[in-house]
Amino acid sequence: MHINKSFLNFIIIIGLSLITLWWTFYIYHDDIQYKVVFSIITFRLLASRFILRDYSQSWSKASTKTFLVKSIVYIIPFLIYLPIFYGEVRFSFLFTELLMFLFLFNLLVYSRHFYKNRDNIIKNKKVIIYGAGSAGIKLEKEFNGTDYRVDYFIDNNEALHNRSIDGIKIISENKLKNILEDNTYDLLIIAMPSALKNEIDRIHTELKNGFNVIKILPSLNKILLNSTYTRQLKDLSVEDLLSRSPKDLDTKKIELFIQDKCILITGAGGSIGSEICRQCEKYGAKKLILLDHSEFNLYSITEELLHIDTIPVMQSVTNKDLLRRTFEKYKPEMVIHAAAYKHVPLVEENIEEAILNNILGSKNVIDISIEFNVDNVVLISTDKAVRPTNVMGTTKRITELYAQNVESKNTEIVAVRFGNVLGSSGSVIPKFREQIKQGGPITVTHPEITRYFMLIPEACQLVLQAGTLGKRGEIFILDMGEPIKIVDLAKKMIEIRSKNPIEIEFTGLRPGEKLYEELLINDSDAETEYDSITVAKATKYDIQKLNRDIEILISTDDKLKKLKDIVPEFNHKLHN
Repeated sequence: MHINKSFLNFIIIIGLSLITLWWTFYIYHDDIQYKVVFSIITFRLLASRFILRDYSQSWSKASTKTFLVKSIVYIIPFLIYLPIFYGEVRFSFLFTELLMFLFLFNLLVYSRHFYKNRDNIIKNKKVIIYGAGSAGIKLEKEFNGTDYRVDYFIDNNEALHNRSIDGIKIISENKLKNILEDNTYDLLIIAMPSALKNEIDRIHTELKNGFNVIKILPSLNKILLNSTYTRQLKDLSVEDLLSRSPKDLDTKKIELFIQDKCILITGAGGSIGSEICRQCEKYGAKKLILLDHSEFNLYSITEELLHIDTIPVMQSVTNKDLLRRTFEKYKPEMVIHAAAYKHVPLVEENIEEAILNNILGSKNVIDISIEFNVDNVVLISTDKAVRPTNVMGTTKRITELYAQNVESKNTEIVAVRFGNVLGSSGSVIPKFREQIKQGGPITVTHPEITRYFMLIPEACQLVLQAGTLGKRGEIFILDMGEPIKIVDLAKKMIEIRSKNPIEIEFTGLRPGEKLYEELLINDSDAETEYDSITVAKATKYDIQKLNRDIEILISTDDKLKKLKDIVPEFNHKLHN
C-alpha cells in the first residue's frame, strides 16, 4: 500500500505536538500556560503546512537546507512567546522545545542514513572517485538516486586519510591498490580538473587493471559551470595523457591583440583554422571573415560560432582576384593564414596542387594583405619545413622564406612553426582509434619513428601569443616538449581503449617521411619573453629572385628539381 510521505511527515509532527501539550499540562495543570503552548503548536503546524510547505520535503534526501527550513518553524514561535513565560515555566518550555527539536533532527539524520544505505544495497555499479576536492564531492552527490555507488574517495593529501565525506572513506592510493588485489570496480573517475598530464598518466598506468572503465572530468578551462559534472565525464583519452598547458600563456596580452578586431582566417573550417576561430571568439574579436574552399567545413564552423559576427566566404586562396575582392569588401585588420595541404603522402602524390595551394596561395594572402595595409599577418608553418624530406615541408619552407623577405611596408608578418597536433584531420590518432575499434592491427611505419605532439587548443593559443610578439619576417617556434615514439603512442591507445590484445604492424616509412622531426635549422635561435616560444634565425633570400623562382616552379615540368634549387637543404626521401 502506497503511503503519502508528506502526509506521514505531517502526522509525525502532530504526534510530537500532542506529546508537548501533554507534557505541559501534566507538569503545571495551568490553563493559561496550556493555551499559550497550544497556540504555539497551532502556529507551527499552520506555518509548516501552508507557508513553508515543510512536509513536502524528502527526508531521505534531507540536506542543510531541509534542516534550516524545519528549524525555522521552531525558532519563530519560540522567539514570539518566550517573553510571555517566566521562572520555572520558561525553563520547562525551553526544555520541552529543545527535546522536540533534537528528536526531529535525529529523525532527519537517521532517515537519510537509512534510505542511503538501503539505496546502496540496491546499487550494483561500484565507483571510486580519485580526488576528494570540491569536484569529487560534487560528483558523489550527483550519483545519489542512480545505479552508481561511491565506495571510496582517493586523495594524496595524508591529512585527509581515514576521514570521510557523507560516510564515504577517504583512503590513500596505496590502500586502494591493496583493495584492488581482491576486487574489481566498475568505474574510476579522475576528478582532478587541475591535474597535469604526467599525474593522470601515472594514475592510469598504476590503477587501470582494477577497473572496467576509467573516466575523467575535463580540465578547469573546459568545465561547463551550468551543467552537472556527471554529464561532463568523458572517457580517458590519449589527449588527456599528452596534453600540457603552457605555464607562461599570457591571456591578457592575447586578448589585447585580438579584441575588437576584424580578423580574416583562411582554412577557417580545418582543424587548426576552426580552433583559431574559437579562440578569436573567446578573446573578443569584433568580426570574423571565415574563408575556406570546403563547403561542409565552412558551414560547420559558421554554425558553431554563435556569439560573434561571422561572414562565411567560400573561396580558395589560389584565386587572387576573388581574394582581393574579399579584402576590399571586408577590410580585415588581421589575417591568420591556416589554409594548407598538410598530409605528407597525399602531397607527394599531388605535387602540383600542393605548390599552387601552399606556395602560390600563401603568396597571394601575403601580397594582398600588404596591398590593403593589414596590420598583422600570422602564417601557420610546420616542423616539417626544417631540413625538409618531403614536398609538403618544402612548400612550407618556401612560404617562410617569402614571409621573411617580402617588402611588407606597414604590415607585420610572422610565421609560427610547430609539430603535430593531436586530433587534427591528418593526425594518426583518428586512424589508430578506427583500427582499435575494428580489433586491429594498428599500423605504424617504423619502430623508431618519433614526433612532437601538442593539443590543438594549446597550439592555437600559443600561435596567437606569438602573433603579439611579431616583428617583420620573424619565425616563432613553439616549445613542443619531448618527442614521442609513435609506437609508444599506439601502445598507450591500446591500453586506454581496448581490453583485448591488439597487434602492432610495422609497414615501412612512406615517401617523404623521416624518422625524426626538427624545429630548428640551426641552434642560433633567440629567446623571447616566454619560455614556450623562441625565434628562429632569419634566412636572407633576394625577394625578386624568389618571385622569379616561384613563377618558374609553377610553370616547370621538373618541379622537384626547382624545389631543390629554392631550398637546397631539401633531401627528398623516397621509400619503398
